[in-house]
Amino acid sequence: MRGDRPTTLAAVAAVAIVALTAVASVALSEDAPAPAATAPTATAPPETPPAAVTVLDKHEVEGILGREVRSAANENMGRIVDVLVDASGQVRAAIIDFGGFLGVGSRKIAVDWAALHFPAPAKPEPPITLELNRDQVNAAPAYEAGKPVVVLGALGKLEPLPYE
Repeated sequence: MRGDRPTTLAAVAAVAIVALTAVASVALSEDAPAPAATAPTATAPPETPPAAVTVLDKHEVEGILGREVRSAANENMGRIVDVLVDASGQVRAAIIDFGGFLGVGSRKIAVDWAALHFPAPAKPEPPITLELNRDQVNAAPAYEAGKPVVVLGALGKLEPLPYE
């Protein structure tokens, strides 16, 4: 049996190497990406491409909710409290909390998006300008969520938005 000892050690070493190789390959396969899927069948949905990411510079964009709105004559017109979009996602109108004092006696008015003029970003934030005067806005009907929307146009003309 003594003569078999080097052979036995060689066999044990070989088995150990094979076992370590198997363990290493299993560990590597857990970290490796899954193997490529087979060709999709007719019932499998196509793969979705990754979403595109756009980075917007803080000097190019800004939030407008709560921003002060003033007329061209520098009259306080209120603050923007909401923005309305149509079914395609296009901005159609801004809702301005108009009139009143500290929220008492104020009304929400829908004004055409094109009637608003946005200044270049600055500190402190300059107000957004509205092409309409207080009398025109005061004569407009109030905006009520869930009801047909009447938008006060850039020329002071009332225009209904489609209601579904």
